[in-house]
Amino acid sequence: MNDNTTTGNNSPMPKPNFNEKLIALLKTHPDFTDESGELIPAAVKDHAWKLDHDLIKLLLTDPEIKSTFFDEIDEHWIFNYNTFINYITDKNFLANSYTQFRNKIGLNIDGKFLRERGEVSLVWPYKDCVLEGGQIKEEEKRKEIFFNEILAQDEINRMFDPKVLTNWKRHTAAGEEDVIEIQRDDNGTIRENLIIKGNNLIALHTLKLQFQGQVKLVYADPPYNTGGTNIFSYNNSFNHSSWLTFMRNRLEVAREMLKTDGMIVVAVDDVEMYYLGVLLDEVFGRHNKIGVVSIRHHPRGRTQSKFFSTVHEYALFYAKDITKITQDFRFDADNVEEEESFIRAREDATPEKRPTLYYPIFYNPTTQEITLDEKGNDFVKLLPENRNGKRTWQLVQESFLQELKDKKIVVREVNGIYEIYRKIVRKKNKAQTMWTDARYDANHHGTILLKKLFDGQTPFNYPKSINTLLDIVKLTTDKNDIILDFFAGSGTTGHAVFELNKEGNGNRQFILVEQLEEHISVCKDRLEKVITQERILSGDFISCELKEYNQAYMDKIQAAQSSEELVELWQEIAENSFLNWYVNAEMPQDAIQDFIAIEDVEQQKHLLVELLDKNQLYVNLSEIEDADFKVSEDDKELNKKFRN
Repeated sequence: MNDNTTTGNNSPMPKPNFNEKLIALLKTHPDFTDESGELIPAAVKDHAWKLDHDLIKLLLTDPEIKSTFFDEIDEHWIFNYNTFINYITDKNFLANSYTQFRNKIGLNIDGKFLRERGEVSLVWPYKDCVLEGGQIKEEEKRKEIFFNEILAQDEINRMFDPKVLTNWKRHTAAGEEDVIEIQRDDNGTIRENLIIKGNNLIALHTLKLQFQGQVKLVYADPPYNTGGTNIFSYNNSFNHSSWLTFMRNRLEVAREMLKTDGMIVVAVDDVEMYYLGVLLDEVFGRHNKIGVVSIRHHPRGRTQSKFFSTVHEYALFYAKDITKITQDFRFDADNVEEEESFIRAREDATPEKRPTLYYPIFYNPTTQEITLDEKGNDFVKLLPENRNGKRTWQLVQESFLQELKDKKIVVREVNGIYEIYRKIVRKKNKAQTMWTDARYDANHHGTILLKKLFDGQTPFNYPKSINTLLDIVKLTTDKNDIILDFFAGSGTTGHAVFELNKEGNGNRQFILVEQLEEHISVCKDRLEKVITQERILSGDFISCELKEYNQAYMDKIQAAQSSEELVELWQEIAENSFLNWYVNAEMPQDAIQDFIAIEDVEQQKHLLVELLDKNQLYVNLSEIEDADFKVSEDDKELNKKFRN
């Protein structure tokens, strides 16, 4: 049949275009289609990268396709896989196919579809999205906005652009000081303890430029998604899908911050523990799972529990690359020395069977000299004998001399008999997966500890026991490592780092990120008190914050007391700020009347919060010279030093 095939009405049938021909040809291979018969481009690319013979043979069957993707050299056809992959990756290939978009939402990991990878994965609505940066407090509940990674890449890039840092202060035992310099080590890494106020996802992307690949431990104590109220002052009632997207966004950038031998520890309870584990498997790799620790943080149990009274929570430990981990997970790095006699009374340990282990050792009780050489009457001759006769030493002579040189050999008098002992170094037991000691009680070593620091006040609900953080940091870090906590809460992680440094365990460094003003205030006050009350004279830290833009309007909205104030804010926002893309900036009079007619000021606040574009909460670093954002010259200089 030629290309001029006619239809039933004798009209010429149009020749299929190249795209359609290529798609039709690729669909003939069963590995390249899904259950509905639609083409899976990722599967085709995977076969192309592998120079799969079946794919190459298939492409060679059509002359036009052959001439497009193959080069003829000395009468041989060479597959140009770069040309082929670029073609099928182009946005116009399958541009009109619903499948192209459908298959890219929630059904793939790293560009490969689930059936290609052959592994278990979490799939949920909006998985391949970024949750807009506005989920803050319980009272600011709203319909969440998700930016799809394909359709809204510009919005995502804008959100993740580095931000301007402002309100710099250095906190020392002598009080607050202006920040003049930012200390760095010989490798150029910033060596300052930091507390940063701002949305933690946006802050992490701001910090990434300076600390990517530099952090030894990431500790995360996120909202547990329990749905409870008054437990956390930030939002703790995400729906399941939103919480998973919220966590995935942060875990992915946290992984980039880690050193090759770095680790992440995530605290969680049993509401999301199973899903979080699979999500961590996906982001960090199932093979990089170190373990799950159960911590009895509430020994009395939750009285509000309907069935079992919950007394514990979990800490999930993952490595960036488990093959690079050097820690042996013992709480005390110091070894404990024990001594063990050389003599073994086993029946088979005889000179006849092991002649190289039977020899005399000479000992001078006065000088305590030990030798294998016979030196006269001042030396006692010792042989490995017991009541059952001749036995052997544990070491051949060469090894004995080496251990003698290493000062591992001792002689003791026991009941008038000289016996030789060998010092055996035994390490303390490894940390276990159940931490049940009373020192992990979050009430006694968390809440009550804070009360003591804050003169009987309770500035933060349910802080972690400081001992939980002390032990996590001890297990996972070395003396000069950087620890990042981007759900800083009351600042327990920073407190633990100061305590370890005070004990002479090096100079670990913390980076704390927190969004809420009341939490930031507790963090700073707590660490200032630790520095002064516990006389950590070498301890200090820098605090700063992401420079607000729309965030300033969030604060004004919450502070407003009347509809009139909120209407004025609406007009100001429309003129000077960014509104969400679906909001019409123009405000006709009937819209104002409808707004006033709501009457409930709290509902009006919710509406205005929704109008704000949460991607413009903070000023982008790229706009630092824009006069509209009023960045001071001091801030410009410090931002430059921070990113030097």
